[in-house]
Amino acid sequence: MAVDPQGKKNKRWEHLRVPYRLVVMNNETFEEIGSYRLTLLNIYIAICSLLALGAILVWLLMLFTPLKRLVPGYGDITNSTEFIKIDRKLRNAEKELAAYKLYYDKVRGLVTGPQPTQASESEEGTPQIMEEPEPVERIPEDEELRDKVETAEALTITPEELISSRKSERELYEIYFVPPVNGEISAPFMPDKAHFGVDVLAPKNTPIRATMDGFVIASDWTLETGFTIGIQHSNNLISFYKHNSVLLKKVGESVKAGEAIAIIGNTGTLSDGPHLHFELWQSGKPINPADYIKF
Repeated sequence: MAVDPQGKKNKRWEHLRVPYRLVVMNNETFEEIGSYRLTLLNIYIAICSLLALGAILVWLLMLFTPLKRLVPGYGDITNSTEFIKIDRKLRNAEKELAAYKLYYDKVRGLVTGPQPTQASESEEGTPQIMEEPEPVERIPEDEELRDKVETAEALTITPEELISSRKSERELYEIYFVPPVNGEISAPFMPDKAHFGVDVLAPKNTPIRATMDGFVIASDWTLETGFTIGIQHSNNLISFYKHNSVLLKKVGESVKAGEAIAIIGNTGTLSDGPHLHFELWQSGKPINPADYIKF
């Protein structure tokens, strides 16, 4: 006996459309609370609709929330917009840091003079130690002539140098310097003993002020001077503040005269008590701050 596929399909469809009644009633009083007419087709449609709605909600969550990083292909952080922005800022910061370091090295070379080099690099990049030339024995006549020439050069000052020196000195007296701190000078300016500034005593936690407007060119810690800050001013002036306990400014920041830049301290191996070592340089030469500032 042959089976009619069409008839079986119609029976299945009719079975899905058979109506059922869902009655909700109180279990104790048997009072009917609600009655709903349902078919299997309605139930299937409701279930499929819920599944489709759930799938759409999950898709929206994965698309517009950080959960998308859990999806393969989105987990690579290097492809995110935030990472690209941070990487770009980091590269710009590295470039600025390299520029500040180059400027700081030039200023340090201007203040301390060129540093002697002990080795050079060959074309292949291998360091090679420079051999010192053998000393040449000097004769007495040569030594006498050298002494005369050096003495004459030391005593000779050109009119241009004299005029320039007096002009710079007059300009410094016309400038108003803000005292970094107010206190007693414990160690004066002694360039012959490599003491190129003055030591000023002040109470603990005293704020140190910028003596003039300028830009911070050095803000770092060294073994000998501890926390040190340097400021570039106009008229080729540079001021240094050493042995601080805290630095309040970073390299590249602009400061105003009288603005707090550090806190007095006792850092560094060359310090034996809370004080400020203050230096003032002009055109690469140290000058006595006490001649122009009343501490």
